[in-house]
Amino acid sequence: MNLIAILVGTLIAGVGSVWIAATLSFGVLARYTQHMLSLAAGALLATAFIRLLPEGFESGVEVHVLSATLLAGLLFFFLLDKAELWHHGHEHHPTLPTLDQAMVDADVMHGHAHDDAHAHADHAGHHHAAPLAGGGWAVLTGDAVHCFGDGVLIASAFLSSPALGWAATLAVLVHEVPHHMGDLAVLHQGSRRKWRTALLKVSLAGAVTALGGVVGWALVEGLAGLLPYLLMLAASSFIYVALADLIPQLQKRLNARQTAAQIVWLLIGMALVIAVGLAGPEHAH
Repeated sequence: MNLIAILVGTLIAGVGSVWIAATLSFGVLARYTQHMLSLAAGALLATAFIRLLPEGFESGVEVHVLSATLLAGLLFFFLLDKAELWHHGHEHHPTLPTLDQAMVDADVMHGHAHDDAHAHADHAGHHHAAPLAGGGWAVLTGDAVHCFGDGVLIASAFLSSPALGWAATLAVLVHEVPHHMGDLAVLHQGSRRKWRTALLKVSLAGAVTALGGVVGWALVEGLAGLLPYLLMLAASSFIYVALADLIPQLQKRLNARQTAAQIVWLLIGMALVIAVGLAGPEHAH
């Protein structure tokens, strides 16, 4: 039963996030992409601090050891981020566009972009001028590796408890949406003819999440003692992504209405994770 839940959860997180990203990038919801940042940040932080960390600390393992694992995980993801930036800069591959750049692409797809938006994108070194061959496959390879890791983390959460697994699935789903929007923006290169191919390629990369889930299920079932440490690693991943990637993009000078919208969507993300936890079997009574 655990394996079936893991497969469903990883496919929802891995492939579902790609299709949501495509809808936001190319569909009528493109104007709401900024809200996904707040939603993702809230879900990630709530999953880490309300679900993963308490579950790990209640395992009976020495708190100081788990805290050191959490700290090591944060440092690891920081160094991984630095290595990826160095690789892209050294190899002259196009980096993933920011969410704002992805929004410019979405406007281009709908014919609403203005000349100044095109000028800004060109000035910023936007991917339209970059060839697909090197950068595109680099993006897909990196995406597949990242999705594999997400699958292992989701499997670890499901093996701890079903409610924790679904909370982790939700957190991965919402935080992968902005990332996949960047992937799609790189691969379709502003062309209407390429977006279906780009969607297929990124969906296949997202499906690697299920492979990571199966591997995680096989390894953790045989090495149950590693589960608390894997939960710490998952928490460090979610905390790092929220605080180092998503929150900084929300730190903009906004009017009162826009700031209120950010806070509301942040709270919605947290509330969704809490609701999933309360719906778990351990709370049924």
